[in-house]
Amino acid sequence: MTVQAFDLAERLQTPVIIMSDLDLGMNDWMSPPLEWDDNYRMDRGKVLDAGALDKVEKWGRYLDVDGDGICYRTLPGTHPDKGAYFTRGSSKNEMAVYSESGDDYVQNVDRLLRKFETAKSYVPAPKTHPPIAVETPQTTLKLGALFFGTSASPAYEAVEMLAEEGFSIDTMRIRAFPFHESVDQFIHDHDLVFVIEQNRDGQMRRLIINECEIPPGKLTPVLNYSGTPITARKIAGNIREALSAKSADVVPLHPETA
Repeated sequence: MTVQAFDLAERLQTPVIIMSDLDLGMNDWMSPPLEWDDNYRMDRGKVLDAGALDKVEKWGRYLDVDGDGICYRTLPGTHPDKGAYFTRGSSKNEMAVYSESGDDYVQNVDRLLRKFETAKSYVPAPKTHPPIAVETPQTTLKLGALFFGTSASPAYEAVEMLAEEGFSIDTMRIRAFPFHESVDQFIHDHDLVFVIEQNRDGQMRRLIINECEIPPGKLTPVLNYSGTPITARKIAGNIREALSAKSADVVPLHPETA
């Protein structure tokens, strides 16, 4: 994903952050060997060379020609008399010229919003897994679970444990922000979605609610902030408690699984 991050930074012309955590950084993990593709070539994005500049009638550093919020850029020394520009970090117009016009400022900010929406199709898509088939379903609800990072392994294990008890749960591992459009669709396709994360405040859940405009009641937090990595037993226990609270939709749990 580091390689992807560099490509995304070039393609989207924006900083890209790779997130890790203490559990991943300090403990040993089983992982397949990295296999590098020698045919890989960097994706520099929308960079105009000298030939392309000769064909362009009008070029501006912040012109949104394609309507996706990503502008064409140039590299110094590409052309003897085309493609050069000077700009500043404060407000400017599409030609990179300093401007104090409110219309120019709004136009630039709206373009950045379009680029944010475009980024959703470029970032790594979530990984989904269908539910494990169960012989005797214990609920009529269509259940889903969202998680990310090192919460994935115990989450998958918890889903297997709950499947043995009659609870069938779809899973989605989020891998990037801004959220891929499939995150929103996954939530809408389920009656109840558990958001598994390792912090006190349910930060990912809040982000999903705000970004995807999801009713808070549809997302049930499964949190761990004890200072130790979250476990499958913890996840399964929290999900059982949440489902037990919905007594009208859930068949009573067996004593040995309660």
